[in-house]
Order: sequence, then C-alpha cells, then structure tokens
Amino acid sequence: MRIEIWSDVVCPWCYVGKRRLETALSTFEHADEVEVVYRSFELDPSAPHHGTEKTLTTLSRKYGRSEDEMRQMMTGLIETAAEEGLEMRLFDNVHTNTVDAHRLLHLALDAGGPPLQRELKEALLAAYFTRAEDVGDHAVLRVAALSVGLDAARVDEVLASQEYAEAFAADVAQARAYGATGVPFFVVDARYGISGAQPAEAFTQVLEQAWAESRPSLQVVGGADGAGDGACGPDGCAI
Repeated sequence: MRIEIWSDVVCPWCYVGKRRLETALSTFEHADEVEVVYRSFELDPSAPHHGTEKTLTTLSRKYGRSEDEMRQMMTGLIETAAEEGLEMRLFDNVHTNTVDAHRLLHLALDAGGPPLQRELKEALLAAYFTRAEDVGDHAVLRVAALSVGLDAARVDEVLASQEYAEAFAADVAQARAYGATGVPFFVVDARYGISGAQPAEAFTQVLEQAWAESRPSLQVVGGADGAGDGACGPDGCAI
C-alpha cells in the first residue's frame, strides 16, 4: 500500500496530520507493508525567502483579523497539537518561502527512498514549529539535511541550483488535478483521498478498507478447508 501526502513544511495542520497518521499506522496490522511518500505543496508562492515578518502578522493581514483574534485562534491550534505530543511555537514563526525545502525533500527521496525523506520531513517540521527556525534560510535547511545523513556536497548543489524544481512543480500540478486546494491531503493507493488532519480513527478506517479491497478474501464453497465432498484432503479421500 502506498500513501502519498501533499503538505507544506510551514503548515501546522500538516504536522498534526502526520502524527495522527502515524498513530493509525502504529496499530495497523499491515503497517510494515505501507510506503509513505511526501509530495510538495506550496501554501504561499509569494512568501519571501528569508522572511522576517511573523506569521501571526501575515495571517492577521491576510484574513482581516486583529492580531489578538489570530493569536486566540493559534492558541487553540497549539492546544490541539499538544494533544498529539507536539510543541508548536506559532507566535514565533516567520512567514517564509518553502520551495527550497521541498527540493531537498525530493533529493532525500532520490537518495534514500521514502524512509530518508520521512526523516527529513520530520526534521524540517521540527525546525520550523518546535524551534521557530526559518526554513527558507539555506543554513537552516543544510543543518536539517545533514542531520538525517544527506551528502553535504549534494545538498549544496541542490540549494545552489534549481534542481528538482520540475519535480516540485509536478507535485503541485498533481494536487491541483486531484482537486486539493489545501493541505494536508492524503491519497491512499491512488484511490482514496483524505482531506485535512482527520482523527487517527478516520485514517485507520481508510487503511483497513483500502487493504481489504486491494486483497479480497476468497469465498470458498464446499468447506473452508477445501476438503469437502468430492475432494481429497491430507488424510486421504472420503469415498
């Protein structure tokens, strides 16, 4: 089974959704046969590189709310994240561009497959939300990439170029084709779409349904062990 997740590294609900999916997978009987791949989605293409403005201020202006109102809304999200074991410094985050972070996630996928990509995804989310670091800053990105074992020379090559820009754009286009206008957006076996950070129980339900439908059980007529009338079994033939 393959789960593809469209998300952004500055999306708090993406971090919450990641944890909820992980909770569902922790009790899923076939979790060792599930491959999780992250796909790129850019919440704000106009966000500046090396942003300095606090996300709180940016969102207040964007949605026409006072900073006090936005702070109250963020407080609720911080509390929700805490229930999933996450500490989020939403009041300290800066509004920043994430294209380079996504390009490094594609590098990680090529270099070490989905497991290494998941490690980098976690490292980037933790950098932004737990430590309030600027994930548009190449120095921050480099530290995160090297911390999960990516080759330093390759990291520098990617950051100094536009490598993986096409892969990034293809992910964004696929999200649009699926009709995903927000993230997180989960696609299971290219058949089931889950929009938003749903409860772990919702993920479990979809996982079980997708697994059952892709591997239908055999309906046996004439005896469950295949040794009914007109058949030979391990003890011989009933004549």
